[in-house]
Amino acid sequence: MSSETVDVKCNITFGPQHPVFPEPVQFKLDVIDEKVVGATPVLGYVHRGIEKAFELNDFKLNPALSAKICGICPAPHTTAYVRGAEALLGVEAPPRAKYIRVIINELNRLHSHILWFGLLGDAVGFESFFMQTWNYREKVMDVLEKLTGHRVYYATNAVGGVRRDISEKQEKEIEALLRALESDLANIGGVVKDYSVKKRTQNVGVLTKKEAKVTGAVGPTLRASGVAYDIRQTGYDAYADIKFEPKTADSCDSYGRAIVRWLEIFQSIDIIRQCLGKIPKGDIMIKTPNTPKGETVSRVEAPRGEVFYYMKGNGTKNLERCKVRTPTYANVWPTVTMLSKGCQLADVAVVVLSIDPCISCTER
Repeated sequence: MSSETVDVKCNITFGPQHPVFPEPVQFKLDVIDEKVVGATPVLGYVHRGIEKAFELNDFKLNPALSAKICGICPAPHTTAYVRGAEALLGVEAPPRAKYIRVIINELNRLHSHILWFGLLGDAVGFESFFMQTWNYREKVMDVLEKLTGHRVYYATNAVGGVRRDISEKQEKEIEALLRALESDLANIGGVVKDYSVKKRTQNVGVLTKKEAKVTGAVGPTLRASGVAYDIRQTGYDAYADIKFEPKTADSCDSYGRAIVRWLEIFQSIDIIRQCLGKIPKGDIMIKTPNTPKGETVSRVEAPRGEVFYYMKGNGTKNLERCKVRTPTYANVWPTVTMLSKGCQLADVAVVVLSIDPCISCTER
């Protein structure tokens, strides 16, 4: 008998329920020994028919519905929707409303990235770090609740502006939050540089610059592959008045994606401060027509990457079509590319986590 061993390929299911992820995501993994050689995504666990609901509602009521697409990043979804609706109506929000939108969006980015670092700690076994980071996130959520009236689905954006103004007292509360975060987040920086974290993330889930472009990656997943692409640079809302540059990394791995998010946390703090220093006085809402007509595309940079809305109006109070593409959908194929390169089975959770998947907003 031959003493040679034969490698046998087997299929292992990763998900849809997994301790690291709060949402149902599944990959069918082709595995030889402990090495992953292929992956197939399986989607559709939480479909809710939101795009159809967009057509049934009065279009001015849909910002609240668009916020329900994602519980982590409702602000960019509502921003994309109201900007699209305003384009169909041929109107523009007041300058003060544009600044308020940016402030809320950047607070949203802060809490989303801090949440992600907590999940990273959970994935590598740093449970106390997980608890600490989510405690920091709670401070951001508390301020968002004061500004918008809701801790999670804060649909403060409206067609023609925003529903709530920011008072001088609230501006001081925001500034106090930013100072506290700068002190607190030093702890995250220490963990990012930790040997164990580097060992679990460096050279894991490598996505080259060329692969990132070909597969259509967006957000930190794209920027960690050395591509300085950020929709905020198109200057929508008040971003045209804000000075910032996209944060990138050139390691092209899971560690690089952590570094990009780490840098973006402090970038968001700086952007919010710039907004507080420049925000003009004036109205926060204008009257708008009730009959959107034509077609438009609205793009916004969410914490995970580009949110894309296609909207079509036919001259009635109901939209004829509203199609949404979320960043997770764009980043699924880069993930498949990374998993198919031959990473270890134990690294699958880190690779998938590194794109910060949101299945809720992807499947709607």
